[in-house]
Amino acid sequence: MDIKFSILDFKSGFGSDTATVISVLAHRDATQRELIKQEYLTMYSEDILTRLTNELSGNLETAVLLWMDDPAGRDAKILSQALTQEVVNLETATEVICSRTSSQLQAIEQIYRAKYGTYLEHDIELQASGDHKKILLAYVRIQRYEGMEFDRELAAKDAKALFKAGEKKLGTDEKVFVRIFSERSRAHLHAVNSYYHEMYGSLEKAIKGEASGLFERALLAILRCAENPATYFAKVLRKSMNGLGTDDSTLIRVIVTRTEIDMQYIEAEYHRKYKKTLNDAVNAETSGNYRTFLLSLLGPNH
Repeated sequence: MDIKFSILDFKSGFGSDTATVISVLAHRDATQRELIKQEYLTMYSEDILTRLTNELSGNLETAVLLWMDDPAGRDAKILSQALTQEVVNLETATEVICSRTSSQLQAIEQIYRAKYGTYLEHDIELQASGDHKKILLAYVRIQRYEGMEFDRELAAKDAKALFKAGEKKLGTDEKVFVRIFSERSRAHLHAVNSYYHEMYGSLEKAIKGEASGLFERALLAILRCAENPATYFAKVLRKSMNGLGTDDSTLIRVIVTRTEIDMQYIEAEYHRKYKKTLNDAVNAETSGNYRTFLLSLLGPNH
């Protein structure tokens, strides 16, 4: 890619043709976007993010500015906004934390500390409470194995432990759920889910019966991402566009943060589950340059 050529296209697009700005940025990867930021500053002595803020507005501005970060940087930004702004959004923080891998969370934590001058754990401590706080802190702190191997015997024992801690007893031993869900790998939890289903029924149904609120949301996000992250995010996207109005914040967050990770799988799952392409759904729920930008990130409508 000729960075200077892209910059000239980009510069000429401001104030006249926002579609040019979208065309340049939406089709550049994280490394290329970083080079564009550096080159723009060199050529025009101006921060491109400041220029974008001045030229764009609304949902388009939100989506483009979020896109300009690399994956870990934008996750750190989302978490900082969710945990430190006047209106705290623990639902968003829970989704981001519980759907990321250990290595992703480690990168997010480093950027969070460097960029915002505080520890992610510190802000979780301040804003979350109860079992919800326990699962978030444990999930951030503990390094989990990310490979496909797992101990079948231990997975079966974990399934039994969860049953004893939940459906088998009066009340719930939340500590067992926190320990297993925060310590075990996705492959292991997938096996635990299978063993639980064979022996006792639905683990997801058990969680819904034994937990509530944000603690329930966290456990379900962890379990669903262990089963299939693409299915989890397809469901989140469906919910953001279903019913009256559109939850643009969620729509932007998921599309922008997953485009460079697993969007093709999310699109396939969305079509499989809802018999409609994600592109068609986004097209129906958005408009103008905002729609154009999101559809550019999604790519061709298959």
